[in-house]
Amino acid sequence: MTDHDSTEYDDNVPVSMRILSTQVRALREEAELTQRGLADAAGFSESQIGSVEQGRRPLKMDLAVQLEKVFKIPKVFSSVVEEQLKEPHPSWFQPFADAEAEAVALSVYGNMLINGLLQTEEYARAVHLAYRPALEDEEVERRIAARLARQQLLTRKPTAHLSFVLEEVTLRRPVGGQEAMRKQLDYLLEVTQLRHVEIQVMPTERAGHAGFGGPFTLVEPPGKDMCAYLEVQDKGQLITSRRTVSQLARRYGILQSQALSPEESAEFIQQLANGER
Repeated sequence: MTDHDSTEYDDNVPVSMRILSTQVRALREEAELTQRGLADAAGFSESQIGSVEQGRRPLKMDLAVQLEKVFKIPKVFSSVVEEQLKEPHPSWFQPFADAEAEAVALSVYGNMLINGLLQTEEYARAVHLAYRPALEDEEVERRIAARLARQQLLTRKPTAHLSFVLEEVTLRRPVGGQEAMRKQLDYLLEVTQLRHVEIQVMPTERAGHAGFGGPFTLVEPPGKDMCAYLEVQDKGQLITSRRTVSQLARRYGILQSQALSPEESAEFIQQLANGER
């Protein structure tokens, strides 16, 4: 007995999640259970079973163990979940992290927070402690370590050309407190000294600019076409459509022309670090 005739996954669902979701559905159907029937047998909600089967949520350890009991297949699911827990990034972010790590060029427009590649550890910790629902302490530490590890891109050889357009508000929001933010601004000034990195500030006083559609990142992998990454509310998507990527690339060029120059931006950041408003 089945609940759906077919399963269509979001393009950003990792292969490991697709495999697990397919296995859960196949075993359920072989047992002639509906999603509600499996939910009742496992002690979980029908929506949780459906979300796992559709790849909308990862299989958690507690559910994995219960499914193993229902299907009488010890360690089949839980061993895979254990391996997934070792991944440094959330499953929805991993595809982008892989692309970012090998990029020869990266162009980032951000309007909420300073980009993760530019964050100090103190700033990154404050960001993750602000998550709601709150993250477990172990998860906070894992994500901070993973974020700091990504910053190897700043010093990697061969170097990657990195360009950032940051909204002024990201430099004024005192994430972690005033002292933590001052250190963050000082660190940005250090990064601006790297010849392969450009940081530009989009002044709030700009009545209008090309970034009103939201943040995005352009990634140029070695020997491949440029792609784009969009992220919102713990959901990320890599985009390879040439038309969409081309539109975003043109948009980024316009943003650069509308923002302060790298030299003007460094001066602006220095003024903020000095407490000038």
